[in-house]
Amino acid sequence: MMHGMDSLTIANKKFSSRLLLGTGKYKSSPILLDALDAASAEIVTVAIRRIELDQDPSDNILDAINPNQYLILANTAGARTAEEAITIARLAKAMGLPNWIKVEVTPDPKWLFPDPKGTLEAAETLVKEGFIVLPYINADPVLARQLEEVGCSTVMPLGSAIGSGQGIHTLEEIQIIIQTVSVPVIVDAGLGVPSDACLAMEVGADAVLVNTAIAKSYQPKIMAEAFKTGVIAGRLGFLSGRMEKTLYANPSSPTEGKINYSG
Repeated sequence: MMHGMDSLTIANKKFSSRLLLGTGKYKSSPILLDALDAASAEIVTVAIRRIELDQDPSDNILDAINPNQYLILANTAGARTAEEAITIARLAKAMGLPNWIKVEVTPDPKWLFPDPKGTLEAAETLVKEGFIVLPYINADPVLARQLEEVGCSTVMPLGSAIGSGQGIHTLEEIQIIIQTVSVPVIVDAGLGVPSDACLAMEVGADAVLVNTAIAKSYQPKIMAEAFKTGVIAGRLGFLSGRMEKTLYANPSSPTEGKINYSG
C-alpha cells in the first residue's frame, strides 16, 4: 500500500493505489511499463478499438502488461454511439479481458466530450450483462446520480477536455458529485501536472486517471512518480481535514504571557 494511504474499493475489490493510468501515446511499451511501475498503478486502461492484434508483440500493449500485476480496464474509446460502446465491451470480454469496462461515448472527435444519453444507455445495458462499469462523463451531478442508480461501480467526471492538460475547470461540479453519489468518484481527463491530481484528491475525489500528462512528458517515469506523490499528498490532506478559512489574519504564536514593552 502507498505510504500513509487507505485502500480504494471498487466493486468490492480493494486497491492500494488511487492513481489509474492510461496506456495511450507512449513512445514504446518499455517506457509505458517504467511509468506504471513508478506510479505504483494497479489499474490500467486499454483502448480496445485501437489495438492492432497483428502488430509486433514487443509493441502490443496487451502482451506487454502483466495481467497478474495489473487489472486491465478495457475502455470503449472511439465509440460514437451507445451501440458502438456496447459492441467494444463485448469484444473485450470475448478477448478474455476482465469484465471491467470504462464506458466512453464521444460523438464529436474534435472535443471528445461524452454524450450523456449514450453513456447512460450503454452503461445500463452493460451493467445488466454483468460488466463492472466505470463511465466517463461530463461533470454532471444529475447524470452521476443516474449512473449510480443503474448500477455503475464508479463515476468518472472530466476535469477538462481529454488530453488537453488544462487542469480542472469543473471543480465545483466535481465537489457536488462527490456529495451526491456514494460510489467512488474518479477524476478523469484534462489533468496536466501533479498539482491537478493533488487538488482533485484534496476536495475528496477517490482517485484520478492520468494518461497524456505522463505519456507526453519529457520524462514519463519521473512524471509518473510525481503524480503518485501528488495523489498521496492530496489524499492525506483530505483525510486530515484542512483548517477553516478566515477573513482576517490570525497570529501563529500564542498571545498569552507575551512580553509587554512600555516606555
